[in-house]
Amino acid sequence: MAATSTPDSAGENGAGSSPGFSPLVTVVDFHHHRGPEVERWFGVPEGSDPAAEYDWPLLPFMALSDGAHAATEDFSYFTLLRPATEDSPATSLFGISCTRQLDASQLLVRPADVTRSTVQKAVVVIADSPQFFGMLRERLSVVTSAWFAQREFSDTEILRRFQESLAEEKARGQLNEEVDRDQYLGMSLRELVREFRWQTLVLLKCCLLQPKMLFFGSRCERLCMMQFSLISLIPGLLRNLQDSAGPDLNSYESKISQPTSLRTSDRNSLLSYMGLPLQIFGKGSLFGPYTPLQQLDILADFGTKSYIVGSTNSLLLQQRDRYSDILINLDENTINITSTSLRTALALSHSDRRWIDFITQEVNDTWDDANPGRPKTMGYRGSEEFIRLQFEEYLLSLISSVKYHNYLTQNAHNPRMLLPHIDGDPSVDFSNEWVEYWVKTENYRIWNMHTDSHLFDIVEPRHPCAGGLTIDDVQRRIQQQVQDLHLDERFAVGKEVLGRNLAAGRDKASTMFNKLYADMEALREAQRKRAEESQRAEGAEKNGSSAHHNGDSAKAQHTVSSVGARAGAYIGSWTSWADQKRKQGWGRSNNNPANGSGGGGGWGFGGGRKAKTINTELAVEKNGTSLSSPALSSPGFRSSEKIQMSDVQLHRASEGNDKRRPLTQDSFDESLLDAAGSADESGGSSPSSPRKYTALRRESVSSDARPDEHEQHISNASETKDGSKAEETPKITDVA
Repeated sequence: MAATSTPDSAGENGAGSSPGFSPLVTVVDFHHHRGPEVERWFGVPEGSDPAAEYDWPLLPFMALSDGAHAATEDFSYFTLLRPATEDSPATSLFGISCTRQLDASQLLVRPADVTRSTVQKAVVVIADSPQFFGMLRERLSVVTSAWFAQREFSDTEILRRFQESLAEEKARGQLNEEVDRDQYLGMSLRELVREFRWQTLVLLKCCLLQPKMLFFGSRCERLCMMQFSLISLIPGLLRNLQDSAGPDLNSYESKISQPTSLRTSDRNSLLSYMGLPLQIFGKGSLFGPYTPLQQLDILADFGTKSYIVGSTNSLLLQQRDRYSDILINLDENTINITSTSLRTALALSHSDRRWIDFITQEVNDTWDDANPGRPKTMGYRGSEEFIRLQFEEYLLSLISSVKYHNYLTQNAHNPRMLLPHIDGDPSVDFSNEWVEYWVKTENYRIWNMHTDSHLFDIVEPRHPCAGGLTIDDVQRRIQQQVQDLHLDERFAVGKEVLGRNLAAGRDKASTMFNKLYADMEALREAQRKRAEESQRAEGAEKNGSSAHHNGDSAKAQHTVSSVGARAGAYIGSWTSWADQKRKQGWGRSNNNPANGSGGGGGWGFGGGRKAKTINTELAVEKNGTSLSSPALSSPGFRSSEKIQMSDVQLHRASEGNDKRRPLTQDSFDESLLDAAGSADESGGSSPSSPRKYTALRRESVSSDARPDEHEQHISNASETKDGSKAEETPKITDVA
């Protein structure tokens, strides 16, 4: 006997679709002044507007999603509430739109109201079931692209023919045949498991708890398909979404009945008998794959108890505590549970974690980046069907274990009622907190009311991965946690950053050391130059001082030798003159009394005078200076000597009787003899006597020639001046 209500019969008889509703096609345009608006309809009588008839004021905002202008092509999925009519109850309709944009300059005919640089339009298909949206999406994309390629939007023939083809298929029943055909096209469970891993099971169990779930993502199509993929894990739910468009709809519960028979060979019969699908969209619930901001008032309505909605507007993120119990951010692949009780209930048990880790490992092992929807081994393990059957088995085990848990509760005081082959309470492996939370939901109430209490006799009440924590679980958990840390990616980025930093540091260090080395070399070069300059300065100073010293020495030696030579020459010249006068006999005139000098002062000392002359000549020869004519103005004499010589000349000029004689100091011998003679005669001499002055001068000249004889001459001269020892004059002869 067939089940009273099965997913098949629900889908064919109108539970999930409206036999009398023909698919509609419409065009939504973005007007630069009025915003999104419906432009035209296809599949309706001329002049009619279903948006106005069915009260769909938000249809243009649902068709043109926020951020659609950022992509060349984008798709939006949404739900519409069709009010009740005379021949049909209120139900849910489903829309899919394809949005594209074109540069206004490429239009063949540019309307006057096109003032922006781009034209943005969406082609929308409205159907009564979303189960064929995978196939419909591909057809809609081709039609929309062809229509835009015409560059003439007034030509809508291609859209009209597209709507007619959909209506013909609906009329022939092709959209109702083989309900499993392509119903999951475009809903990739592999991507869902790949991205959320163990949290995929958390999301599924969260749907069964019926909280307020908010999905957020910048790409509208991915946002919507993730929600469809999630609810498709509940077997038969895609064909029974007739109550998902509004919180007031509840037609599913009013039509469902408890199955009375089971065909074990029929999968659909088995699912129906086990109470699937678990209807999470009923009274007080809402499903909106894409929900614009204009629909937030429905979410905040008191009658809306739970929902699964998606949004591309980041403003909802700022009010997530108000509009969500759990937020799923698809851009960051994160799940944020704001409700404390919900977070406790969604904690996975060891068995749950072991089971989802197994599926995740299968998906990762068969992942192919080139084709994410198909395993790289082209096998069954890790495929879409493999994942669906694993989740189906999990749900069957879950509801069977819960039924057995209820059975144990009812027969807690009757041990004989316990099944011997089942140890304890199998619902513990599914988390007691979750079970306690689930039994309070609407979908549990509907399921428990319309199912047999002994479902555990059909499906074994046991978790697919039952058992306590094992070493394998710990290893798998650690491995998964390490994978969750993305250490490879972080280390790769860290290695890259570290490499760049090391390279930059190496360059900086090299630059610093090169600069330091250059500074040291410059310092060394400066020190070397300063040392060289100092050495050159010292050498120049030494050379200058040596040259100066040598010059001074040479100058002094030259002065001494010049003075000595000239003095010797001067004395020698007068000696020669005296010899000549002696030979001529002018010395005898000194005995003449007319001279006033007396006989003692003449040339009576013949032998002594001769010896003195010879000594004088020897002295001249010893100096090695040739005799020359004396001159008073010779540069070899000092200025004082010149003054003294001038005084002698003036004095002698006053003596007229001595004009024939040379100056008294010109002859050394004569001066000595005259001084001796005058001393013998008078015993003294006047200070103004030229002879006394001549004697002193002669002593001074002699001291220049012979320094060792200077003191003797001075002493003799002073004694003669005093007149006390004139008799010692012969000692001078001995010295000379």
